[in-house]
Amino acid sequence: MERPDTAWTALATRRFLVSSWPWRSYAYLLSSVPVSVLTIAVLVVSAALSAVLSPVLIGIAMMTAFPLFGVVIGAVERWRSRLMVPGGIPSPHAAIPDSYTRRERRRYRRRERASLRALGYGVLHGIFIWPINALLAGISVTVLGITLAAPVIASTEELGMGPWILDSVGEGTFFLLVFGPVFYVVSSYLLGVLAAAEASLATALLGPREDELRRNVAELRRSRLDLVDAFETERARIERHLHDGVQQRLVGLTMTLGLAELDLPEGEGRRLVVKAHGEAEAALADLREAVRGIHPRVLVDHGLEAAVREVADRSPLPVSVRMALPDRLPAPIEAAAYFVVSEALGNVAKHAQAERCEVEGWVAGDRLVVTITDDGIGGAILAPPPGSPRAGGGSGAGGTGLAGLVTRLDALGGTLDLSSPPGGPTRLRMECPCRLDD
Repeated sequence: MERPDTAWTALATRRFLVSSWPWRSYAYLLSSVPVSVLTIAVLVVSAALSAVLSPVLIGIAMMTAFPLFGVVIGAVERWRSRLMVPGGIPSPHAAIPDSYTRRERRRYRRRERASLRALGYGVLHGIFIWPINALLAGISVTVLGITLAAPVIASTEELGMGPWILDSVGEGTFFLLVFGPVFYVVSSYLLGVLAAAEASLATALLGPREDELRRNVAELRRSRLDLVDAFETERARIERHLHDGVQQRLVGLTMTLGLAELDLPEGEGRRLVVKAHGEAEAALADLREAVRGIHPRVLVDHGLEAAVREVADRSPLPVSVRMALPDRLPAPIEAAAYFVVSEALGNVAKHAQAERCEVEGWVAGDRLVVTITDDGIGGAILAPPPGSPRAGGGSGAGGTGLAGLVTRLDALGGTLDLSSPPGGPTRLRMECPCRLDD
């Protein structure tokens, strides 16, 4: 039999009276008394200090910090609510990026509606609710305790229980057996309903709301897109620095060495200049390859299809490209698709033992789809486990380059799937929205 996940569910079961739920209800209601008294005392003292210190601006600063009390109240009440909601009440607060300073974190929490709702819940509980809990739960616990101890008390002195006077062990035992179960049943259901109602109120005021969940998801997605944009901006900056700075200096160096080579007579000095000239040209070729891998200029100037065809032409095995893209896509999406193709073709050349490869790309609805298929030996995986050998395979074998691109695509709302049975063929499929604001 499944365990009830809420107090209302427990109240509807036949095992309520013999379960832990009545005692949970007692504990939940009674624990609210000291918590609420402390809460209202702190709020009243803070409000008084704010009013007294308001002429020197410190009080105004304290007033603006009141929503932070709501953050603490909400955390305490969500923890206490586990007595009645075993699964707990999820926090309604949005995740704050790690880059935020402590001051920015406090400002963010102060402006959240969830903080104000929790503050209002603390005021409501501290003024109106806890006296009812103290009265009903306190009386119930007291009467139940005296009823259980009636035989012992009646053996030494007279015990008045309503219209009855108990002055012997027999009368106390009779009263316990007759009225004890009745009082336990009535008080358990009464306090169970009260505790369940308060837990529902706490869930409504301290838990997340649908509009806040949507807003938090949107903020999280926006922050991830900002990271992607910042990453692309930094790649472009590095590419410009290497292309317009370091590369131009190397070009100038090779030209100077070439002129020196023409002017020097035959001998050891000319031989060293010729060697330096060759090393400079090799370094220039390596730099151009690195620049192309960092942020390919053809991708910026001519789009994804031209960039994919260029990387396919550089592949050591035959690669056919069939792409039908009606328009240019946002730069982060084109960059993600390009690097997926580039990384996949590099892995095919290194590990797949393939004879040919196909790259296809098209737009299906509002999503870009790119597939890379090879006829290699298969057995590829996106990310080998740490420490495992780099087993041969197709597009996804041999490293974590594609695994890193999975994270990047996830930030854009895209996916990367790999099908690579042993013996092949291997097919890597990338899907990504064509827009970033969906």
